Amino acid sequence: MPHSTPEPPAGAVTRFRLWPLARRSRPAGGAAAAPAAPSPEPPARAEPALWRLRTTVRDTPGSLAAVCAALAGGRVDIVTLQTHPLGEATVDEFLLRAPGDMSGPELARLVDGGGGTDTWLERADTHDLVDTPAQVLALATRTALDPAELPLALRQLFGRCTVTAAPAAAGEEPLEALEPAMMQLRDPSGGTLTVRRAHPPFTPTEFARARALVELDARLGVRAPGVRQARTLPAGDELTVRRAGPEDHAAALAMHARCSPATLARRYHGPVQDADRFLGHLLSPRFGQSLAVETASGRLVALGHLLWDGEENEVALLVEDAWQRRGIGSALLRGLVELAAEARRSSVYAVTRAANPGVAGIMRELGLPLDYQVEDGTLVVTASLPASPASLPWGAVRRTAGG
Repeated sequence: MPHSTPEPPAGAVTRFRLWPLARRSRPAGGAAAAPAAPSPEPPARAEPALWRLRTTVRDTPGSLAAVCAALAGGRVDIVTLQTHPLGEATVDEFLLRAPGDMSGPELARLVDGGGGTDTWLERADTHDLVDTPAQVLALATRTALDPAELPLALRQLFGRCTVTAAPAAAGEEPLEALEPAMMQLRDPSGGTLTVRRAHPPFTPTEFARARALVELDARLGVRAPGVRQARTLPAGDELTVRRAGPEDHAAALAMHARCSPATLARRYHGPVQDADRFLGHLLSPRFGQSLAVETASGRLVALGHLLWDGEENEVALLVEDAWQRRGIGSALLRGLVELAAEARRSSVYAVTRAANPGVAGIMRELGLPLDYQVEDGTLVVTASLPASPASLPWGAVRRTAGG
């Protein structure tokens, strides 16, 4: 089925995970109890827990200090702190290390008791232990090297959110907007980028950060990463796997013309005559990342797409008939999985007909944990990814833009 821009999910609900103290019962005592009975072991202490927390305070001297004092009274350590000015109020964002037996509601009550309002929090992990300016600089570097990184950079900057791109309507100028659960930005490639997040509400500071990334992308203009990898097939054919983009549209159309109707139908899961009109979407860096395989003469013979589908990620392959069963599909799939792992995605999925064993076969060759779902003749195979590309079974190494 063709990929389509995902609709935003329903608002996320904050869940609190409780870490109760382990308890041990005391042995029954009495007058006749043996005096040499061992003392009960002290209860085990839970490991400290990381939390991300936002609260709003009045923009007056001492307001933030009162919140910090309340946290200190509850033995909560402030790891990092950012402020988001709002005029007469300020949103303060904390990364906290709290006692392991402290629940989310207890932590929120501490902050509210110190004068905070509209408090929001969620559990954090070690990935949140990063300096925000350093993170923004790293994301700006990735965006500068590759235009396909812009949606990923926005997702990483704002956490649990969705980023969608829409073309501009005829005769209409894209508008920018900021609302509590939505930011709308002018897409440098035309149209509008929309970022949605149910919680916490977006602030003007975050809107300014998003605009800075988008403006950087616009100033750098059209560019393509120089990632190219030479491959030698078992039969001795020399091929090159490289990143693909809108500039490959004509070559991809020519490859479509050389593919059989059966091959196109297996790839696009729909009328063959509609295959060509999907290419503009598939090759756009706003909707994912693409890889192309070309021969020594420069002819494009295969395409692979990694498509952002909200929090999920679809992989799709098309190999020209004359080049099938030579290992090209496996090489493309590994390349797409490496791109997904570099983007810190936790899984990828492929959609095929249940009667077509080819896609399931090359997914098994990845050597990753797989999940299979079949419904109405459609097979969805999902592969779970490790936390780092270097941990992939074939030992992938992160590629640089010039590599």
